[in-house]
Amino acid sequence: MSKPIVQLIEQLKSRSYQHKKIILGFDGFIDEIIHPVDKRIDMNHYTRIQSLSDFAKRIDRASGLSTNIELYSIAEKIGGNGPIMANALAMYQGDVTYIGALGYPNIDPTFFDMPSNVKLYSVAQAAHTDALEFLDGKLMLGKMKSLSDVNYENIIKSLGRDYFIQLLSTCDLFATVNWSMLPHMTEIWEQVRLDCLSSIKPRQDKPIFFVDLADPEKREKEEIIKALNLLKTYNSHFKVILGLNKKEAYDTARLLGIGNEQSSLEEIARGLYHYLDIYSVVIHPVDQSCTIIDGKYAQAYGPLSKKPKLTTGAGDNFNAGFVFGLLLGLNAHDALLMGMATSGFYVRQAKSPTYVELLQFLNDWDQNVLD
Repeated sequence: MSKPIVQLIEQLKSRSYQHKKIILGFDGFIDEIIHPVDKRIDMNHYTRIQSLSDFAKRIDRASGLSTNIELYSIAEKIGGNGPIMANALAMYQGDVTYIGALGYPNIDPTFFDMPSNVKLYSVAQAAHTDALEFLDGKLMLGKMKSLSDVNYENIIKSLGRDYFIQLLSTCDLFATVNWSMLPHMTEIWEQVRLDCLSSIKPRQDKPIFFVDLADPEKREKEEIIKALNLLKTYNSHFKVILGLNKKEAYDTARLLGIGNEQSSLEEIARGLYHYLDIYSVVIHPVDQSCTIIDGKYAQAYGPLSKKPKLTTGAGDNFNAGFVFGLLLGLNAHDALLMGMATSGFYVRQAKSPTYVELLQFLNDWDQNVLD
């Protein structure tokens, strides 16, 4: 048996995991899960385009001509980095408040599928994503006009300033994700700091402030740098953590001039950590993850699935598992394992695990009986 996983299982069995106070925001999508069709066999059967490269070749062959690709809708589900992460944290019995673009003036019924321990506050219409699923990744086609209504004024209008400050002053985790798709997120951070944190006395045991940029490639360099430099201003009240997938990490490092394609994962993590001057940076490639906390680097390998049922939201489930592990007092390496186990269960079962299911998954991982 693997000693690290066995020790993690024993720790998780002995920790009190319920009722962590969590605030998340501020995006909101309805995700339509889609299979691009390769061959239509009959009305009820088809074969999928297997990979992103095969899909790209199909499009490339149509250059100068035209083509038709059938998109077969599998399901509609809650989407957006925030709602998916909130849903995963709620499965661990967190006391979750979610604020975002969930439908306006009424919340879209799609979001009623979230667990009952999630309190929902909507500030705008939900955006929509066509999520094209392949065996090696996904292509997300977003319709995001409504996200321009996600701003500080509408957040305060929905919750009330006093209640929002109360939530911030008592939370264990404050997470704001999907920065790249929310045009007013940087301004929200600035206004929360100036209008809310100025009214809150810093706690000795600081809560976590988790941020996920979510593929910032589409944003201008000056915008990205401004947002990143703002994170350290939260250090007085929070343990600030920046989460990135591998592409986001390398893109951000190149933009800041602290790394390139030849840099190791550790070099990228350390470079970002020292530039940002925050509590932690965590990076999650598909088959592994790493983090640096208080200057100490940790890395772990995960249970890669060869045939995932669902990949859209895998990173959000990793983030949920990782930060929840830190809330439980796990060390950096064990928090990485918890993040990868949460994500590993999700891609195999197309849903986030309960705490009991997480423990069983860790046991199966240790026994090497996963796909």
